[in-house]
Amino acid sequence: MKTPFYTTFALVCFALNSLLCQLALGAETIDAASFTTIRLISGTATLAVIYYFFDKKRENIIIGNWLSAFFLFAYAICFSFAYINLTTATGALILFGCVQATMIISALVKGERPKILEWLGLLLALGGLIYLVFPGLASPPFFSSALMALAGIAWGFYTLRGRGSANPLAETTGNFVRTVPMIILASLPFLSKIHLSQKGIIFAVLSGAIASGIGYSVWYFVLKFHTATRAAILQLSVPALAGLGGVIFLSEIISLRLLSATILILGGISLAIFGKRKKN
Repeated sequence: MKTPFYTTFALVCFALNSLLCQLALGAETIDAASFTTIRLISGTATLAVIYYFFDKKRENIIIGNWLSAFFLFAYAICFSFAYINLTTATGALILFGCVQATMIISALVKGERPKILEWLGLLLALGGLIYLVFPGLASPPFFSSALMALAGIAWGFYTLRGRGSANPLAETTGNFVRTVPMIILASLPFLSKIHLSQKGIIFAVLSGAIASGIGYSVWYFVLKFHTATRAAILQLSVPALAGLGGVIFLSEIISLRLLSATILILGGISLAIFGKRKKN
């Protein structure tokens, strides 16, 4: 029972990141570079504290690596800058479409072959996702779309590298620590455009400490229980979760389209998981 709970928690954290980013950047309460910097630094600080008190083998903080950290950094900074000019729906489709494509292509290259029910579940979930976001796809800015695509590819590779993690907390902490010098250097060209507010800082800290730091550690932990294909399919639920979060926390109007798409996406995910278990 722990695996479904932790998996759901991680996916909710992913959706929360989209909501917090939209709250911060959509309302122009903070600039994208500052949001990403505060997000990664607060995530690092939170993980360092948790790691110190809960990981008995503290010397393992060095097991994070620079390549995984780079993928994490690339995802975070591309994600923030892309959402300046993209709607939530369009950004979610591009992001998780690229995540899914990256992970499934990698799985196929490595010889993993999804079964028929998994393929059907994947198509059903994709159909629900497209049905949910299609109205927001009218002429999205090319540069922002490309940035979000890069964010999705980077997150796909970061996820793949975490599937064999022996110590998720230590590895995630080490990866976050390594992103700090990267984001500081990347933010230097934007010093003249710094824009901060109390709300923007709070949103960035929440995104970094809870939705990213804790959420990504939990995701690294549960990845060993999922195939690359299933992990990709599971992440298709995030846009639907973000949409529901918008209804609850942003007072967005609930629609039949949102309910229908959520049923399709979650139904597709359930079918894919059932197909894998039936095979096993």
